[in-house]
Amino acid sequence: MVDFSLSLTFILLFSLFPAFVQSATRHYNFTVVMQNFTKLCSTKSIVTVNGKFPGPTIYAREDDTLNIRVINNVQYNVSIHWHGVKQLRTGWADGPAYITQCPIQPGQSYLYNFSLTGQRGTLLWHAHISWLRTTVHGAIIILPKKGIPYPFPKPHKDKLIVLGEWWKTDTEAVINQAMTTGMPPNISDSHTINGYPGPLPASACTSDQAYTIHVEKGKTYLIRLVNAAVNDELFFKIAGHNFTVVEVDACYTKPFTTDTIFVGPGQTTNFLLTPNQPTGKYLIAISPFMDTIVAVDNVTGIAFLRYKETAQFSPLLLTSPPAINSTSSTSKFLDNLRSLNSRSYPANVPLQIDHSLLFAIGVGINSCPTCMNGSRTVADINNVSFVMPNRALLEAHYYNISGVFTDDFPGNPPTPFNYTGNFTGSMATKNGTRVYRLGFNDTVQVVLQGTGILAPESHPFHLHGANFFTVGRGIGNYDPVNDPKKFNLVDPVERNTQSVPTAGWTAIRFRADNPGVWFLHCHLEVHTSWGLKMAFVVDNGKSPNQSMLPPPSDLPKC
Repeated sequence: MVDFSLSLTFILLFSLFPAFVQSATRHYNFTVVMQNFTKLCSTKSIVTVNGKFPGPTIYAREDDTLNIRVINNVQYNVSIHWHGVKQLRTGWADGPAYITQCPIQPGQSYLYNFSLTGQRGTLLWHAHISWLRTTVHGAIIILPKKGIPYPFPKPHKDKLIVLGEWWKTDTEAVINQAMTTGMPPNISDSHTINGYPGPLPASACTSDQAYTIHVEKGKTYLIRLVNAAVNDELFFKIAGHNFTVVEVDACYTKPFTTDTIFVGPGQTTNFLLTPNQPTGKYLIAISPFMDTIVAVDNVTGIAFLRYKETAQFSPLLLTSPPAINSTSSTSKFLDNLRSLNSRSYPANVPLQIDHSLLFAIGVGINSCPTCMNGSRTVADINNVSFVMPNRALLEAHYYNISGVFTDDFPGNPPTPFNYTGNFTGSMATKNGTRVYRLGFNDTVQVVLQGTGILAPESHPFHLHGANFFTVGRGIGNYDPVNDPKKFNLVDPVERNTQSVPTAGWTAIRFRADNPGVWFLHCHLEVHTSWGLKMAFVVDNGKSPNQSMLPPPSDLPKC
């Protein structure tokens, strides 16, 4: 990873990690600063945490408590989301700006205090305001409790790989220009692997920066793969090598072998790699997936896998990534994912459902008199484009403040239509800050139905405050009579972010046993910016340990 020296206040505890005891409190400082970086033969100043891109890695154990003070030393408002951390009763630490907190203003700080209760594996953290997560992101590595082994062969070493995107220009200017003109924002200029784009064509520039993984033949490595990209679902391949997938989104899976990983923005995948090829240097390639007409950054990111004792000028062994529109590759990978569902790690799939919801998701066009063409591209769920409030929803819910939101979010499309067929209706959406209310311990099924209003597209959806089980997925319109008969209610994959297939649907189930306000949104930042998001309000239960904790004294003010 790229690491520029600065007055760092991040406390890196990795060197002390073998001495960690169980259920400890870990203290970290994140200082948000501007730092000059050179990528694609251009230098620009970017927002970073502690001067690093990607940002510092958090190391912890299951059930640890984390105290992370975020100090904002840039001109932008900032908030940090701990993506995939369940935040049991600690919604104040979840991080999405104007949902669970007001942002941290320039010159201010906020202490995120939360526990990793019952969680182990690989997650990520990232900024959750505007487009700052393009450069403000990093990994969270949660080891099992001491003495608890992995449910797979113990690896020789861990290797962390963080995937991202890079723009030559300031990404805040990119999204601000798009919102002003009403047009889609510019796509990124490169994909990155641990901060490096890899060698580029001579016509582009003479950069040869690339990340290299050094391995020993016959040793088994646990590769922790994090997709911190902003708008691209990605394929990952290593020339000549297969992988054994053992975990996604910090949830163990039944192991399966593949030569291609499919990982969407916000998703993580852990896999075992045993280098068993002739000693040499092998290409690592990441490439985008897009099986429709939507523009995407089609630059392949490059890194290298290098065996120990490989001669300096050994020939490079190449690989061919899947085609950009290889729907079959994504389906094959996703169909193989199953929860481990063992005695120690059961799949507690809700079988009886209290709320059965159908969310039609897509992109539309609203009037915008100040925009270039008099209109603006928007996105919606059930014809509602979410309007960000000017006060945090969680605060309004906790203190019962009226006028901030309404709890009448539609559980079904207001006007059903042929969601994946030729659309002939109005492309306009309604705007509103509307939430859907759940009782404590309610069980919920959400069918995320893709639409073709402008163009069908794959949508990676992320739920805050809980994991969910993906019980079914398909192409076309969801059939409420016949499709549930094919649901997997035994060992469906458990995760926090799941792709909805292009012109198709995905069914998820979860239990609302975490009181608070929890965001559900597309993890393509462009769609989040356009309004493809909503929130659930989960009421307190009857006992004190089923109720939200009070807000911290340093909670940022709007």
